[in-house]
Amino acid sequence: MRADKWLWHARFFKTRGLATKLISAGHLRVNSSKVAKPSHAIGAGDVLTFPQARHVRVIRVLALSTRRGPASEAQMLYEDLDPPTSRAEEVPKEAAPAPKFDGKGRPSKKDRRIFDLSRRSPLD
Repeated sequence: MRADKWLWHARFFKTRGLATKLISAGHLRVNSSKVAKPSHAIGAGDVLTFPQARHVRVIRVLALSTRRGPASEAQMLYEDLDPPTSRAEEVPKEAAPAPKFDGKGRPSKKDRRIFDLSRRSPLD
């Protein structure tokens, strides 16, 4: 089966075009060999490595499919070789909250003037 078609069937990408774009850019490895053509043949037992949403996915192909079925069916096509704890640690920290002014949400014009004066350097 074609690599782009299998990635789409296994629901790693929303469209087959996105899978094709990733493979054409040279970001897919099959059994540790770079693949540059979306038509590269994939079979059961192959190990695929590719980036997806700030993670590097390492997948072993268990089966090929004839259609793009539901997610529960797609999960039966592969085995995830990446430990789930490492993906949880890679989640970025939340952004720092916006500064609050005197317990209010949004600063008033007066608050902004005071804030701007406090940020000026003494040489201004």
